[in-house]
Amino acid sequence: MKQKKIRNRLPQRPKMAAEAPVERELAITAVGARGDGLAEADGRLFAPFTLAGERVRARVAGDRAEVLERLVESPERQAAPCRHFGRCGGCQLQHWRQEPYLAWKRQQVIEALSRRGLGAAPVEDTLPAWGAGRRRAAFHAGRWDGRVRVGFIERGGARLTPIEHCPVLTPALEKLAPELASLAKLVLPQRGDITLSCIETDAGVDVAVKGAGRADVLVRERFSELVALAEQLNLARLSIDGEPVVTRAKPVLRMGRALVSPPPGAFLQATALGEATLAQLTLEALAGAKRVVDLFSGVGTFALRLAEQAEVLAVEGDDAMLAALKAGADGAGGALKEVSILRRDLLRTPFSTLEMKKFDGAVIDPPRSGARLQAEQIARAPIRKLAYVSCDPASFARDVPVLIEHGFSLTRVTPVDQFRWSPHTELVGAFER
Repeated sequence: MKQKKIRNRLPQRPKMAAEAPVERELAITAVGARGDGLAEADGRLFAPFTLAGERVRARVAGDRAEVLERLVESPERQAAPCRHFGRCGGCQLQHWRQEPYLAWKRQQVIEALSRRGLGAAPVEDTLPAWGAGRRRAAFHAGRWDGRVRVGFIERGGARLTPIEHCPVLTPALEKLAPELASLAKLVLPQRGDITLSCIETDAGVDVAVKGAGRADVLVRERFSELVALAEQLNLARLSIDGEPVVTRAKPVLRMGRALVSPPPGAFLQATALGEATLAQLTLEALAGAKRVVDLFSGVGTFALRLAEQAEVLAVEGDDAMLAALKAGADGAGGALKEVSILRRDLLRTPFSTLEMKKFDGAVIDPPRSGARLQAEQIARAPIRKLAYVSCDPASFARDVPVLIEHGFSLTRVTPVDQFRWSPHTELVGAFER
């Protein structure tokens, strides 16, 4: 005899009506960590696209303020160079002049360190590393109102802004962006959307499509059209869900004295100048080290350059990226010292103190979440010099104290800005003992 399921019926709270928006005059006192202006009025309010010292008339709902009119403008304000600004979610700070914008990024690093009791850390000026623009970008494609659109997700994540002009991209990617709609039409599934990850390489643009589904069927039915389109768009390679479909030229990137062919959709630093800047700071931090372990090595951004002056072990969790790194090292011949590789998920199984006993230098470049467990292992190892490359000042500041507790000195922190007009800040921390 089946038993009836008994559901616990809890008393339901009456639904509260959404707070009706009200118009208010606000004084903006600062720019917050996510790039919104901050106002103090019965609690903290967030007002996008505003600057400290401005007064605005805004429609307020909850803790969000939609600016209706700027009553007093900051002298630091400038005209945004992109016509999509304010709608496209890619940039939040195009309205801010360069000098105070870069100073604000440095201040974000200082404040993150200060919250962990590290306010005396030497933080240098922010280095702009925009170069020719972003060589790596992920475009989204989907159907809206019966039409295929390709672009970036709008602020708030509700819609997609078709991109016709983008001053943060390299000229090659900016030119390609509106032409990707023809590719999206061929590979979009009946439902859902796709991502087109594009990397400008020395051999041309490498495009990796994610989310198309049934790639084997798609390729079989539309192979000739995909080949023709890759030719028309002058792509180096076209991949679908990790599988190369058309390779017109082997995508390659120079990393020091090595040439690397990244796997489809591989992680790379956003700008070529950003990569070079982070690598130079890393090399300086590890000057004199003879044996270096590169943790979260990727395709070899740091390992291959470090190998010009030291033996290197590159540790990474992705087989394809490790293979690309090793092939690049082997192809450089006698220009590099020994480069060996080890596959490991460092977030689950950190490289241990015991394993580091043969190394005198280390570089770590973890994801945004940082790598507290790995930092603890480094702290107890005989490492003498360390470069910590971070894409999040808060997780970096969280990981630093354990290093200092075990005798490391934080000799220099250098913020690096390769994500122009965004609140995103990268840095390199140099440690020694």
